[in-house]
Amino acid sequence: MILTVTLNTALDITYRVRSLRPHASHRVSEVTERPGGKGVNVARVLAALGHEVTVTGFTGGATGRVVQEKLTAVPGVMDALVPLSGATRRTVAVVDERTGDTTQLNEPGPTVTPAEWSAFQEAYEDLLPDASAVALCGSLPPGVPVGAYAGLIRTARSFGLPVLLDTSGEPLRRGVAARPDIIKPNADELAELTGSHEPLRATEDARRRGAGAVVATLGPEGLLAATREGRWRATPPTSLRGNPTGAGDAVVAGLLSGLVEHLPWPARLTRAIALSAATVMAPVAGEFDRGVYEELLGRVTVAGEVSAA
Repeated sequence: MILTVTLNTALDITYRVRSLRPHASHRVSEVTERPGGKGVNVARVLAALGHEVTVTGFTGGATGRVVQEKLTAVPGVMDALVPLSGATRRTVAVVDERTGDTTQLNEPGPTVTPAEWSAFQEAYEDLLPDASAVALCGSLPPGVPVGAYAGLIRTARSFGLPVLLDTSGEPLRRGVAARPDIIKPNADELAELTGSHEPLRATEDARRRGAGAVVATLGPEGLLAATREGRWRATPPTSLRGNPTGAGDAVVAGLLSGLVEHLPWPARLTRAIALSAATVMAPVAGEFDRGVYEELLGRVTVAGEVSAA
């Protein structure tokens, strides 16, 4: 079982309009709702790849109940969300059908009390004996300590579990010091962490700070990976336009599934790129187009060098 942690879960709502124009009223042609938040999106992709996944984090209020109801309909995903008194947030993606561009609106998360945070930590530790790997994903809701991910990494590693961390800012900085096996920053997050805007130098710097491997997402330029085994750059065969919501989470799913399947790094990166592109092409946030994914698997370019160490 793979465990994904989403402390700031969400209900992802996707609106489709013919053309998005500022200061105008719009007729919505289609509305779709999905349980969301980064770790939930990761779990959905992992389950579609055939892995058993457990989702934990927080949920609350009427929106939280909708998230849990919809989560039960996802095959291969088990709900282990922890209740809290506040209301789960919503995110809204507005898709312009004319251009294919997406506008994203993200609500803040609910405030977590000290008692609720303690309850989560107990629930998290109870889940670890049955896990094969852990993904810690997304922002921290108000009330959760800024060093929360660092503590969760240390707990998982005490059980001998590999950990992938996907967050930003100070939670990422503190989390890296706890020595996660993989981090997945984007270019801006990597520059903020290291102070370097040169991706190759920044990935190596992030490794020196404690990360076992660093996989940086560089938008249309693909992925740059710095690992113990070597360094690789993976690029998609073409630039795709669509809804980017969940594309980074698909990268996490590709990397994590490759890790538990003991795939070599080039195969992990190929899968991650293909999944990310297939997510951009899907009509709904957090889903991926399986046909696009399977077609792209044979067209991703991975180039690099293997370490002699």
